[in-house]
Amino acid sequence: MSQPPYDPGPPAAPQNDKTRVPEPAPAPGHRRPDRVLLGIVAAIAVLVAVALAVVFLRGEPQPLDEASPAGVVQRYSKAVIDADPAAADAYLTDNARSRCANYYGGAQASRVVLVSTTERGETATVKISIVHSSAEGPFGPSEFAEDAVVVLVKVAGKWMINELPYSLQTCTGPGVKK
Repeated sequence: MSQPPYDPGPPAAPQNDKTRVPEPAPAPGHRRPDRVLLGIVAAIAVLVAVALAVVFLRGEPQPLDEASPAGVVQRYSKAVIDADPAAADAYLTDNARSRCANYYGGAQASRVVLVSTTERGETATVKISIVHSSAEGPFGPSEFAEDAVVVLVKVAGKWMINELPYSLQTCTGPGVKK
């Protein structure tokens, strides 16, 4: 028996770009947005929203323990910045009050930042950074910081400020006793 001759069939059409069916072109002026770009823009929007929330919802700093040296300095500083000399005076020893004989004027701080606290029995030192702001200057508002140390002593079991920098004093005249 003889076999019929091999017939591979009609020749296959060449596969090239010309024979493919093209996808429909987008309408003029209408382009599909890039998903990666949309993701980046969304991530930036979320970061901006979080940053704004942190800034505006931060509020007042948490009060420190009023029985601690740092808590006393925090309350004294707040009273000074709020221009409440009577409240500030409650945290001072007689030695600290006597320094007013050598100083005229009010406090010059706009913000006080706690750096560190060291307690040694009946004495303590609180290192702070006093930030001074000014709306005046040749280039507009300015700000600078001054490092300072506040020395506290225990008086009747309570921390009191014994020495403080001049820029945190609230004196209104020589030898003023508040």
